[in-house]
Amino acid sequence: MSANKNIISTLGSHTLLTTLALSACTAFADDAAITCDKAETKCSQEAIELIEVHGIRTSIYNVKKSGDIRRVADLVDTPQTITVLTKDQIQESGKSDLKEVLAAQAGVTLGTGENGNAFGDRYIIRGHEARSDVFVDGIRDPGMTTRESFATDQIEITKGPSSTFAGRGSSGGAVNSITKKASTAYDFGRVDASIGTDKHHRLVIDYNTPIAENIATRVNLLSTAEDAPNRDNIERSRKGALLSGLYDNVDDLRVYADFYYLEAKDTPDLGSYFNKETRKPEKNIPVYAQNNDFLDSEIFAYTLRTEYDINENLKFYNATRYGETTNGYVATGANKSVRADSDPMAPGAATIKLSNHQGWQDVEYFATQFNLFWQLSTGNLDHTLLFGLEFSDEKVNNGFYNLSYNKAPNCVTSGWRGDSAGFCLVDGNGNLYPNMASIMGTEYSKGNSDSLFSAKTIAAYVMDTVKINDHWQLFFGLRQDTIDYSNNVVSRGNALDYSYKDDFYNGHLGLVYSIHDDANIYVTYSTATNINGGESDLGANCGYGGLCGDPEQAAMADPETVENIEIGTKWSVLDEKLFVSLAWFQLTKRDVMESVGDAYSTLGTLNTGKNRVEGVEFAVNGNLTDKLSMQISAAMMSSEVLASVNEDIIGYELSNFAGDSLYTQLRYQLTENFAFGGDFTYKGKMYGGQPDSAASYDATNGYYSIVVPSYKVVNLFANYSVSDSTTLRLNIGNVTDTEYWTAAYRSGAFMYLGDARSAKFTLTYEF
Repeated sequence: MSANKNIISTLGSHTLLTTLALSACTAFADDAAITCDKAETKCSQEAIELIEVHGIRTSIYNVKKSGDIRRVADLVDTPQTITVLTKDQIQESGKSDLKEVLAAQAGVTLGTGENGNAFGDRYIIRGHEARSDVFVDGIRDPGMTTRESFATDQIEITKGPSSTFAGRGSSGGAVNSITKKASTAYDFGRVDASIGTDKHHRLVIDYNTPIAENIATRVNLLSTAEDAPNRDNIERSRKGALLSGLYDNVDDLRVYADFYYLEAKDTPDLGSYFNKETRKPEKNIPVYAQNNDFLDSEIFAYTLRTEYDINENLKFYNATRYGETTNGYVATGANKSVRADSDPMAPGAATIKLSNHQGWQDVEYFATQFNLFWQLSTGNLDHTLLFGLEFSDEKVNNGFYNLSYNKAPNCVTSGWRGDSAGFCLVDGNGNLYPNMASIMGTEYSKGNSDSLFSAKTIAAYVMDTVKINDHWQLFFGLRQDTIDYSNNVVSRGNALDYSYKDDFYNGHLGLVYSIHDDANIYVTYSTATNINGGESDLGANCGYGGLCGDPEQAAMADPETVENIEIGTKWSVLDEKLFVSLAWFQLTKRDVMESVGDAYSTLGTLNTGKNRVEGVEFAVNGNLTDKLSMQISAAMMSSEVLASVNEDIIGYELSNFAGDSLYTQLRYQLTENFAFGGDFTYKGKMYGGQPDSAASYDATNGYYSIVVPSYKVVNLFANYSVSDSTTLRLNIGNVTDTEYWTAAYRSGAFMYLGDARSAKFTLTYEF
């Protein structure tokens, strides 16, 4: 432990190391140029210099390797587009929830849930659903829930199908969060305390300490709350903990044990709505959430990881996790309407009608993954083989709340079901009612389950990274999944029992040609598979990825299949300080399940659709100079429906798809003590509609029905180091106070609002 103190002190004014940088001491030990003596818990001076990173005290914008132990090649030699966001980048951006972080990235958009499904984060990667393709340390994190980054070391966004690693799903890609872990290599603590506008306050504690020669513990704690910027009473609250332990016998065995907990309590805001007369989102919508609206999530997860070096060529790795999440929401929506002729106050007057959206979800899951790594040579070929077995058992119980109101309706509106008494936000003259938060007097009680999802999966996979010679490298992967699926659904009063068993296979083949040591070109082919009913939150709602067909039809359905062809180049330049990549891809999805009938039908047609997304992605991250760090990613994509049971939509663009997007984060170290920077997000316009299908189109008028306008958002930050142990940071979010919308429901009934301008001041103390 004293050796750690000496290392830290020798770095002097250059050592405000983050935990990620300290972790790099052992993480970089695989690099031949760096040595790390774990027995003495110290690293070589060369490793220290790498950790120091050109004098920028707390920032690493570039990493060499994935945090997923199964990805054995360096990122520059991996034949696939993978965006890695470091802890430093995330913290300096001022973003904390995973949804905020991903929404800014190129090639990723957000979606809304069916019927205003407010719980959980919904991501769309390369135009395809990824809400069930979220992983933590390589293990699927099932269900819909809120996810925070306080215990995250880095976030990895894999672009393109990757079912060899992920199993079912991952049509457009997957998201993998790498958690912080205990280490015997250092004794280090950090406190981040923030205050800001909109009642913002946040406290994060991160402390790692060896408690014996071979044992270490790490504690991460979180407490934060705020109002949504410029949306008073739209509250967000998080409390969390990650408790991690490590046993490391130095020679061959490492055992990690983690406990993760997060409690999230929000007031949900369904934002604005699409005005079909002006064909624009309604601006300056007031806060209309009712007093009893809530969005709550609670997460428990226990993880045990074991690494055992059998010999110099064989390594065993197991990760086992048990988790539970409980989620629930009651949310109020607002949409333009007209008072009916039977309305006693103002017949025929325009109004804003309030609606309710609600649901609960309980998730229980168990997963264990066994991996055997084998390094061997056959002739002139050097192999790194991976043999894996995985078992998972997921249970997702979805239900509803019983709602009642202690206020009398204040309007009668017309709708497709006829006239109905309800609640309006404005009176007959178009003026807002006073005490908007208590117009409805909503009360609720937990109701029955209407969908019990169960999926037991056994998977086997083999992967091989082959060094053919100094110029050629081959990656090969093949995976089989056997799934035992059931879903007990109550649909429109009918109890339906869906169940089937299926086997599906996926592969990945990539070839890399090294132009020289730090530059290559590659070509890759990969596949993915989606099962019928693979989205666990929807029961028999075909339109959002739920089950299609009746129980007999669903069992006969073929899985949806996706294939991806990608050609790219990757460069590690400026003495490996800057990483540059460029890729062209074509992603084709076949056998798509499609909903039929009206837009809200739960029926479907099996394996009738086909669509395609193709485009170019460009990325730069790392250090351009000794003072300038950057992360830049851009995507220029197009989408098209190629086949459908409805021939009229062939040629249409996919819904919830931004063809052009750009994210840039820059950091400049002006002086030894002062750094500043910011990030810029651009998202092209999107069109609303059902996931994985054509955007809603008005054939009569010749335009897409629901439009999410393009937007640009600028955020700024500045860091000042008061001393070796204390740093101050100022974040200003949405500097221009732009009003923008991130996603639209398929009918336009609500459109999620992006955050307005905010300011946060953070004090970081390290010890």
